[in-house]
Amino acid sequence: MPSFPQFSPTRLRSYVLRLPFCTRVLVVAILGLWIATIPFPWVREFGKLEPAKMDLTQMHRLNLFPLMHLNFFHMIFNLLAVTPLLERFESEYGTLVSLALFTGPFGTIPGGIYTLLEKFVLRSNTIVMGASIWVFLLLSAEVMKTHKTNPNFSVGPYKIPTWTTPLILIVVTSALVPNVSLIGHLCGAGLGYVWATGHIKFLVPPEKILRWIETKLNLLGRLPHYVSVDQKTYGRYGVLPSTSVPLSNMPRSPEPGQRLGP
Repeated sequence: MPSFPQFSPTRLRSYVLRLPFCTRVLVVAILGLWIATIPFPWVREFGKLEPAKMDLTQMHRLNLFPLMHLNFFHMIFNLLAVTPLLERFESEYGTLVSLALFTGPFGTIPGGIYTLLEKFVLRSNTIVMGASIWVFLLLSAEVMKTHKTNPNFSVGPYKIPTWTTPLILIVVTSALVPNVSLIGHLCGAGLGYVWATGHIKFLVPPEKILRWIETKLNLLGRLPHYVSVDQKTYGRYGVLPSTSVPLSNMPRSPEPGQRLGP
């Protein structure tokens, strides 16, 4: 009999407590806004992306719609899907980069493209909301890395390109789940593919500015589970604990030129 991993509340608690800072902020924002819509339904109306209402006075919708959800099940399923992807992204790029992208371009660009397609191409007004647009964005970016080492996977006699996996999931989701926006998910996946190519890395603030902000505000010391932009120097969660042993007393490499640390 095959053995399946059992659900462990202790492991779940440990995982949640280890989530990096930006991921926590976004998860709390999604939960908080859903809770706020219970006594105040107008919050959902304020944040949902409705193409017909979009003008210069409604630009906040492009930032808020990934955080808004239709109901509890919509919210919880999206949270379960997006949290590990956000955690992986933040661990790779850092907290400041993640905050800059997910409160800005990663919402406004796919949302803006979707709005233009709906208003001027499809002549429709399909309302969208939910973090699933981030799910497919991050999946597309991740699968492009996998594609480099594993270009294909086999399904029976067929070899399917690995990079098409998010597109297959989008089509299947649209077919099986009601009230799902195929165009919205494709806009998110499209931006993920472009991000993976490196052509839009200019969306990230310059590294010198990010380092200056980290140092000036002492973010490594003040924010718990903060991921530094310079992970090569600081590691995942900042400076690692060290002893008071002088560097002159530390053992050195027997081979000249071999580096043993930062």
